Amino acid sequence: MATGADVRDILELGGPESENVGTINKKDIINSDKKKSKKSSETLTFKRPEGMHREVYALLYSDKKDAPPLLPSDTTQGYRTVKAKLGSKKVRPWKWMPFTNPARKDGAMFYHWRRAAEEGKDYPFARFNKTVQVPVYSEQEYQMYLHDDAWTKAETDHLFDLSRHFDLRFVVIHDRYDHQQFKKRSVEDLKERYYHICAKLANIRAAPGSDLKIPVFDAGHERRRKEQLERLYNRTPEQVAEEEYLIQELRKIEARKKEREKRTQDLQKLITAADTTTEQRRAERKAPKKKLPQKKETEKPAVPETAGIKFPDFKSAGVTLRSQRMKLPSSVGQKKIKALEQMLMELGVDLNPMPTEEIVQMFNELRSDLVLLYELKQAFANCEYELQMLRHRYEALAKAGSTGPSTEGGSHTDGHSGPCSDEGKSDIKDQIIDVVGAPLTPNSRKRRESASSSSSVKKVKKP
Repeated sequence: MATGADVRDILELGGPESENVGTINKKDIINSDKKKSKKSSETLTFKRPEGMHREVYALLYSDKKDAPPLLPSDTTQGYRTVKAKLGSKKVRPWKWMPFTNPARKDGAMFYHWRRAAEEGKDYPFARFNKTVQVPVYSEQEYQMYLHDDAWTKAETDHLFDLSRHFDLRFVVIHDRYDHQQFKKRSVEDLKERYYHICAKLANIRAAPGSDLKIPVFDAGHERRRKEQLERLYNRTPEQVAEEEYLIQELRKIEARKKEREKRTQDLQKLITAADTTTEQRRAERKAPKKKLPQKKETEKPAVPETAGIKFPDFKSAGVTLRSQRMKLPSSVGQKKIKALEQMLMELGVDLNPMPTEEIVQMFNELRSDLVLLYELKQAFANCEYELQMLRHRYEALAKAGSTGPSTEGGSHTDGHSGPCSDEGKSDIKDQIIDVVGAPLTPNSRKRRESASSSSSVKKVKKP
């Protein structure tokens, strides 16, 4: 049988605390967890080493506040700045030795400190010396392929010598060119002669069937480019101001053109919507009053979104009032709402009729048609106003063109008419530029809006 010591060992109750070693008390079994917690709480506390930060010392503990590890570690590093370890290896010897730079052709001797193990090696920075491979031609090749009446052989040899010496820096070559002994040449002439000879030699010496990358230099294009750059640099302030003015006017013309195209598209959408609505009404009148299947109802011609009013569909679950279908959507502006109410009052239609199924449908269609009519009248008024404005400008330009020669003749006869002719030319230029369409002023916009609203609110009586 198991003794009291065996039971204590199984229950981890520890050693005997009294003389009764072989007996087990009720308290020992019930309060066993409390004894374990007391043992676990009795942990050792360690003092933070000197020189160690508090955050680093906190990392040595786990969540259970275990003691830091007691395994041996490398204490030579420490927690402070590590000192340099000198004397651990043998110092590599350095030596004051001469060297020559392969990039130089004069054989100059220089001295510098260098490791003794690198004695006799090439200068390490010599690999950065990149030279241009200038081709060399023989006397026979020059007489057969490279002869040019405008260039002598001595002048060509002088050009190639400078090209090798200055690595094809043609601005420097032109500066050091011997213009006293030879003919005066430009940079483009020197480039054209050099690249022409390189292309000729590449064609002669190339193996048959090989792909050649022949350098091509367009001297005419380079001359024109520099000439244009010089003209651009030599412009007067008046020419610069005139160019900026023309650029601004061009941007205005393009903006007006885009705006006109947008208006044309909107007008075309309105016309298409009106035609589509009319065709739908005719088809509905001609069709029999039998109930058609739902598939055919969905196959109606698509009406653009700008056609009248697009009322929302109440297909959500739950109870809804039929009068909500007559509520105007938020996309309709206040201006259109006021015009619509005024047109309905002129037609003698109640603004809030009885919302039966048929009345709701007919009332929404009527308001949609009225809004479409309002937009068409407004677009028509805008087009008529622009047409009248362009007609007046055309007449003004025609008058200015007819009186142009007489004013020029007067300026020749009278010496004091020069400034007036300049002002007339500037006015004509402004008119010609603005012929596409001048920007609208606030007053003109108000006049157009009032005219369009008054035309749309005219009395429309039933026949």
